[in-house]
Amino acid sequence: MTGPALAAFTEHLSRSGNPSSLHGSGRRARMVVEESREKIASAGGAHLSEVIFTSGGTEADNLAVKGLYWARHGANSRRKRILCSSIEHHAVQDTVEWLVAHEGAEVTWLPVDSEGLVDLEVLERDITADPETVALITVMWANNEIGTVQPIDDVTRLARRHGIPVHSDAVQAFGSIPVDFAGSGLNTMAVSAHKIGGPVGVGALFVGRSVSLTPVQHGGGQERDIRSGTLDTAGIASFGAAAEAATSDLPGEAGRLAALRDELIGAIQRAIPEASLSGPEDPGGYSRRLPGNVHFTFPGCEGDSLLFLLDMAGVESSTGSACTAGVPRPSHVLLAMGLTETQARGAQRFSLGHTSTVSDVEALMAVLPETYASARKAGMAGHTSSIQTAATISRSGNTPGTQRQGER
Repeated sequence: MTGPALAAFTEHLSRSGNPSSLHGSGRRARMVVEESREKIASAGGAHLSEVIFTSGGTEADNLAVKGLYWARHGANSRRKRILCSSIEHHAVQDTVEWLVAHEGAEVTWLPVDSEGLVDLEVLERDITADPETVALITVMWANNEIGTVQPIDDVTRLARRHGIPVHSDAVQAFGSIPVDFAGSGLNTMAVSAHKIGGPVGVGALFVGRSVSLTPVQHGGGQERDIRSGTLDTAGIASFGAAAEAATSDLPGEAGRLAALRDELIGAIQRAIPEASLSGPEDPGGYSRRLPGNVHFTFPGCEGDSLLFLLDMAGVESSTGSACTAGVPRPSHVLLAMGLTETQARGAQRFSLGHTSTVSDVEALMAVLPETYASARKAGMAGHTSSIQTAATISRSGNTPGTQRQGER
């Protein structure tokens, strides 16, 4: 956790009081929750009444997708179609697939281009084919693997013509680039505390004040009767502090990270010309690519092997979403972009954060060419055997890492 978030967490962790109780301790806890709600709403461009606290981004996505589907389908049984981008995080993708398997929903997977951008012409065609049958549209604000920022304003503009609600998983975008819930036209938006320096286990779903959403869980009727359950005062206070800190100088920090990102991309391209950048180039900017995201595919090696070797050298990277780590399958995001399974298996993501500096880029580049050569020597024999082989030809190290990465 960041300093302000940790301070808020430890301060309120030692205090008792259920925010739903009427006694003094409960009222004090409620005041902390509401002050934090206001900070998070301000950071996301929303009214404080639109912030519904959850246990994280995954729960927020489940609540939005299931809640919108049930509400829309319940009002009109013809509304069975869900239009969903093909590169969604599994919190959305698996929820949609569950609705198809258990609730009679029908899904249309929206294609993306070679940079991971949703095809708006296809989206418009799928909407206008029969708008009365569309229950909802879900398109993530920014992709967790390749960093592509989606044209959310264009998506909501197309949906608004037909009164179709749109959900966006903004877990990667919130606190990293400017996010304006009110201006975006979205109906719901999922965010998470730990991606911005807050604690694990706290998140929020932004829900428009006029949005009809069927609850997923029931109980005490907290959070506008949308999400029942006793609120975590310490976690929410920490979330609020993290949101305030992350957005206090967002353009300046995003610009700094974008410059550092571009430096790392250029260094990798010079050192390993055969490596291929995934997602759009966005020199000096962050309107098309997240400022802290660098994703490459390295031919001729297993991404797991390269990750393992980099880890031994002191650099923490990722082969994709940590939510599916350890599962020997290529990224569905890269496959949707047109890469082959072999190409996708060589993926590696490097994430930059508020503590990252030029020295971190230099530390990575000091070990990356050699570790890539070792991983390539280990080959593509299979995930387990490649990792074991790579271990035998690696040398251990104590080089500082560049990776600052959480769940996604």
